[in-house]
Amino acid sequence: MSLGDEHGHGDPARSGTDAYGGGQTRTRLPDPYGGARRGGRSSSRGLVTVVAVVVLLIAAIAFANRGGGGSSAADSPGKSGGAKAAATAPTGKQPVTTRTAGLPSGFAHDQQGAQSAAANYSVALGSAEMFTTETRHRIVNTVYAPDAAARRQADLDEAYTNAKFLSSIGLDKNGAAPAGQTFVSRVVPVGTKITSLSGDRASVEVWYTSLFGLSGQASTNPVSESWYTTTYQLTWVDNDWKITDFQQKDGPVPVGRDQRASTADDMTKAVEEYGGFTYAR
Repeated sequence: MSLGDEHGHGDPARSGTDAYGGGQTRTRLPDPYGGARRGGRSSSRGLVTVVAVVVLLIAAIAFANRGGGGSSAADSPGKSGGAKAAATAPTGKQPVTTRTAGLPSGFAHDQQGAQSAAANYSVALGSAEMFTTETRHRIVNTVYAPDAAARRQADLDEAYTNAKFLSSIGLDKNGAAPAGQTFVSRVVPVGTKITSLSGDRASVEVWYTSLFGLSGQASTNPVSESWYTTTYQLTWVDNDWKITDFQQKDGPVPVGRDQRASTADDMTKAVEEYGGFTYAR
């Protein structure tokens, strides 16, 4: 199993397919009508809708913060045969405050810590920084266990610097975007689930959406979204969780709505202005 496949768009490290573009990439093209074909709504109906949404949000926030003792589904993986999902809700514990090589680190040696580590590591491995040699080495050496990083570093370097692959996604041989365009590769975790935890080993699933493409007026590979679930195998090394292996699959994929696709300028501005999060379970 090759390590480093985090966005799935012709990823050089995808297992079981042509390493340089053999996997299918499904791109949803913008709606030519921009989602504008909608019936008009009265102001009173709009007000009722807003009030209903506010009420639902207040109820959701109250439920998420009600706290309370006792065990939960998140504390007892597998007890109900996986029939009941563990809610991704605030636990009261603070996110990690330490960083190693610029990445979140120092996760707790428990279920929450393993899930937080997996979520944060998926963000780093799915970032545009993986396409630059120096930052790729920093990320891999930080999130992988030392022996796993040593085994895979050369393979990852070969994959992420392959001219054919880079050309297929619109980048030059150095992984740089054309003038006037911005390369976007960003992972946004939606939820996590621990599937096993035994001593110093854990298995964690991360469900996430991925933004990938080139933002710019002349882009032939516009930014699109995809959905994946990656299962990370983690081990406790040097007082932190580290990746030893992973498996990726498509979905679950939600139904797309008829929203107007943003302009290239708006997309570029959003990517440049909106930073990421440190994820905690």
